[in-house]
Amino acid sequence: MKLLVVGATGTLGRQVARYAIDQGHQVFCLVRNLKKAAFLKEWGAQLIEGDFCKPQTLPAALDEIEAVIDAATSRPTDSMSIKKIDWDGKVNLIQSVSKAGIKRYIFFSILGAEKYPNVPLMDIKNCTEKFLAQTDLDYTILSPCGFMQGLIGQYAIPIIENQGIWITGESSAIAYMDSQDVAKFAVRALDVPATIGKSYPVVGSRAWKPEEIIALCERLSGQDAKIFRVPNGFLRVMYRLAYSFKWTLNIADRLAFAEVLASGDEINAPMANVYEVFGLDPKENTTLESYFGEYFGRILKKLKEIGYEKNKNKKKQKKSPFKSKV
Repeated sequence: MKLLVVGATGTLGRQVARYAIDQGHQVFCLVRNLKKAAFLKEWGAQLIEGDFCKPQTLPAALDEIEAVIDAATSRPTDSMSIKKIDWDGKVNLIQSVSKAGIKRYIFFSILGAEKYPNVPLMDIKNCTEKFLAQTDLDYTILSPCGFMQGLIGQYAIPIIENQGIWITGESSAIAYMDSQDVAKFAVRALDVPATIGKSYPVVGSRAWKPEEIIALCERLSGQDAKIFRVPNGFLRVMYRLAYSFKWTLNIADRLAFAEVLASGDEINAPMANVYEVFGLDPKENTTLESYFGEYFGRILKKLKEIGYEKNKNKKKQKKSPFKSKV
């Protein structure tokens, strides 16, 4: 199948592209920067320069395409707003796909998006789901809630580097999933007509609270974590303040999303029926324990090879030149 992957340079999109290639699909990737997407070409994908925020670039990109997997979403580093990318851009893309006569469309939303109308990204995802339902597309909506890949920088690296880990006063338990496993559902949906016009959660085997993840990392690394808590009320004050200034709107939108993570509600969903519909085996998925186990095993071995422990101990024993000799 000639498949267009949108958002193919992102955490999830690159895994979708790679898995689709491995499954024998002819994969095209819509990218804004050909140089930054060179790794996709090395994997076997064909790159198409374009931007769904610039609708004039889409007709050529959609020529002869049979299906679209939309894994794109705004990033904290984007210069454009969440609304500009996740709403205006997606409307452009969906309308262009429909005009091109392409029927199959896989869209990634966020689990529980309909519950948080005051959180911009969640509200936009929910509105996009409703917009898709009004089109003539054979769509499937997949709703993950968090990727394991993001946890390395959030928890593992700070512990190894003896840095602080910031968590909210009351935190939600989240059923994280490896983005490689999430990608399987998107590509598999193309071959399962029963998924057309329906929405499915795509989450891990269990939900984890930050404290549980930290404890797991401490056990695997053999190091203690420095934990700092941010009161939920402080987050609310900060994002309301950020909304007061045009140049901090993106920051405000991200802080608003942080309140979802600090709600205390478990972000999870039953998956037994989903696996049955998609014909996938949950036993083949990566667990959070094995994901972190592999990471720490690899990184600690590397640190040992370069003498990290020895250098760290020397650093601790080094005397200050400002202390007088006794």
